[in-house]
Amino acid sequence: MLLRQMKYFVAVVECNGFTAAAEMCYISQSAISQQISALEEELGVPLFKREGRKITVTPAGEYFYRRSKAIISDVEEARAETIRIGSDSELKLSIGYLAGYEGRELQDAVIEFSRIYPEVIVSVFRGTHEDLYNALLSGKADLLLSDQRRAFSSEAENLVLSHAPTYVDIAAASPIAARGGVVTTNEIEGIPCIIVASRNTENIERDYYEKYLHIGKQFLFAASLDEARLMAMGGRGYIAVESVASSATPPLTRLEVRRPDGSRIERTYCAFWYKNRTNYYIEEFASILRRQYSSVG
Repeated sequence: MLLRQMKYFVAVVECNGFTAAAEMCYISQSAISQQISALEEELGVPLFKREGRKITVTPAGEYFYRRSKAIISDVEEARAETIRIGSDSELKLSIGYLAGYEGRELQDAVIEFSRIYPEVIVSVFRGTHEDLYNALLSGKADLLLSDQRRAFSSEAENLVLSHAPTYVDIAAASPIAARGGVVTTNEIEGIPCIIVASRNTENIERDYYEKYLHIGKQFLFAASLDEARLMAMGGRGYIAVESVASSATPPLTRLEVRRPDGSRIERTYCAFWYKNRTNYYIEEFASILRRQYSSVG
């Protein structure tokens, strides 16, 4: 059985006849008829029911049509990706993640991916949600690890990795750290909220925490997560962290923040990449990243 015969068969079904299919495939009607007859002879079952000039697809033909379409699509995808890989002098994967992200999921995913695909150069960079969004739009990033703040785009793959509580990190010596692991927004409203943000996104980040998550009334900004940790260790406030893990690195304590009524403030973490720029390696990395998040707990 030849792939060409599958393509001819699909063409006959979709053109509802041999004449139109032959024109579409740039061969003669007798040639395409011979190829279909040879295919039916090899399979040992009729794919078409012929009544004069009228043809209808048999049940076996309907099944073979669906499978042939899938196989042809897979072969074309494999062909395109093979050509792309072969034409690239260097295989690269650029991953953006949240500036305030704290956790091993991404690190472990990079380690596993690099072990399996050592030919790919993986680069990572931090940014705020807006920074990352713009990087994906411009093509600077192939894939993002970020939280969901916008409605999912139909042009992108939106892989949900985790629905997690909202956490903050505060100095272990702070009286609020002894609250049993859970505090409400009311209990910490008098303490400054430290946010990792670039200067041009400070207002956007503050609005998100204050107006959407309803966390914080006073805000301090840090250029990096390390700077934010030093500020929190010095008792200047608590860090609004992006993490699915329930514990922090000492001397900081991680607290789950809930609404005044005790209900959870849930955050959704996702991997995002554009469908029209996807490739095998992006999808493989996303799959590995999903497994890392599934193992948390």
